[in-house]
Amino acid sequence: MPSLKDLEMAAAVSAYKHITIKKSLFSKKAVYTPTGSPVKVLTLDYSPTEGERLARLLDMPLDKMAADIQQKGAPRPAPIGHFHLEVCLSDDRQFCALQLFRFTDFRNNPVFEPRFYEGSDVETVARLF
Repeated sequence: MPSLKDLEMAAAVSAYKHITIKKSLFSKKAVYTPTGSPVKVLTLDYSPTEGERLARLLDMPLDKMAADIQQKGAPRPAPIGHFHLEVCLSDDRQFCALQLFRFTDFRNNPVFEPRFYEGSDVETVARLF
């Protein structure tokens, strides 16, 4: 299971105004401060086709994204893919941070900067994974 320190967007998540990082001897744990909920880390890979669809979905307004997911389903992860999604999601689903990368030139290049969602928006975004 990946940890926050392994993510490319770790610095952005750690600096976010509603995230507190609790350090112990061997680990760092993120907590969503308004609710005190722990934040879990998830990484997913997608094929070129599913990755392109995921990028389009993430650029849509949330209501259109929800309608598209309901109609066509969420993009399906692959064991190995050209797109890599990093996700931080609070246990209570009140906070989500994500960043999508495309593998080109032998490295993961960001498709966009880290995006942060709070409150009811998280339920819509969480349907993607």
